[in-house]
Amino acid sequence: MADPTYTPPAVWTNDAENGGRFASINAPTSGAREQKDLPTGDHDFQLYSLATPNGVKATIMFEELLEAGHSGAEYDAFTVNIGNGDQFGSGFVDLNPNSKIPTLLDRSGEKPVRVFESGAILMHLAEKFGAFLPTDASRAEVLSWLFWQVGSAPFIGGGFGHFYAYAPEKYEYPINRYAMETKRLFDVADKRLADSEYLGGDEYTVADIATFPWLAPFVEGTIYNEAKTFLSIHEYENVARWAKQIAARPAVKRGRIVNKAWGEEDTQLLERHSAADFEGKKL
Repeated sequence: MADPTYTPPAVWTNDAENGGRFASINAPTSGAREQKDLPTGDHDFQLYSLATPNGVKATIMFEELLEAGHSGAEYDAFTVNIGNGDQFGSGFVDLNPNSKIPTLLDRSGEKPVRVFESGAILMHLAEKFGAFLPTDASRAEVLSWLFWQVGSAPFIGGGFGHFYAYAPEKYEYPINRYAMETKRLFDVADKRLADSEYLGGDEYTVADIATFPWLAPFVEGTIYNEAKTFLSIHEYENVARWAKQIAARPAVKRGRIVNKAWGEEDTQLLERHSAADFEGKKL
């Protein structure tokens, strides 16, 4: 058990013994740890991901594009098991030097293009297909909310989620610090959604696609143990209305199970190559 107080040394060194649940994969260095090629499919878009909140952003985006009739958005999705360190294979690192999911290879042009970071993937696809990102004056509002989410996620996941659910010891200060920030972010969204059907305005956009996978699990009570109760998520009625509305979309139902490797078998889809892969799945 660590001491309740900690005096930082003059020079930090990595103490893997106190690394907690993720000690085996976390390190202060980047780069490949093993030679390992990535699998590939037949479509222009190759997605390497896992159905975490960040990963689900990309799969929902692809499924929404297909739902909207953009047949060119067909994609192959392969599960990257970040708990096993798949993100440190040489093939993955070549596509994403930051070793995070989701990561995309776009082979639709003359030369393959890598796209990493979930917000960049959403913008890349929105601009490529001319969908879910307006080109009029409302574009600035949508982008503001998109980057609000991108900047907020570390406080919710790496901050609140880590110290509340995953840290090897529970300490009051970090839990309170990030619980306060998470509730503040929910309040920001709730007040916006009291005045607007969607985050960016009257239309469903990449801002909603990015934010839904993070906020909806709190509303549904499916993330970070008892976080829904601990944070009194029931207070945010406008967020709940918005989350329920988006969760009912067919593309969202499909996107949420792509690269899902836990739960009941009929809610998992380790690889996605065509719409036929959803047959027999619980959506």
